Amino acid sequence: MTYIEVFNALNGIAIGENETIPVAYYQFPADDPNNPAPPPPFICYYYEGSNDFLADGTNYQTIRPLTVELYTDNKDFDIEQAVETALNAAGLVFTRTETYIDTEQLYLVTYYADVVVTPTEE
Repeated sequence: MTYIEVFNALNGIAIGENETIPVAYYQFPADDPNNPAPPPPFICYYYEGSNDFLADGTNYQTIRPLTVELYTDNKDFDIEQAVETALNAAGLVFTRTETYIDTEQLYLVTYYADVVVTPTEE
């Protein structure tokens, strides 16, 4: 799977007939008045470190631990199911945790998956 395929899997998650969940890598810009962070729900995702398969003295297969964070202002099982459906459709095996962020009054559902990265074909 390429990095672009992961982005595309997350970028098209519908939450209404003509609306998708906004997605950003790591965070939405905090200091750009022309591009403010959207209201919830939204997704931030990032790759945290590496878990590469090593063989014959080289990094034989690139494996990146993927973290997908879904933020909502209300508990929303339908949106969570939409995210999980997208992750499954992309072939990502995941685990999840859930917490409530008191200071932000947001629900956070975090999904964890390992992505076997393939080179982007040109």
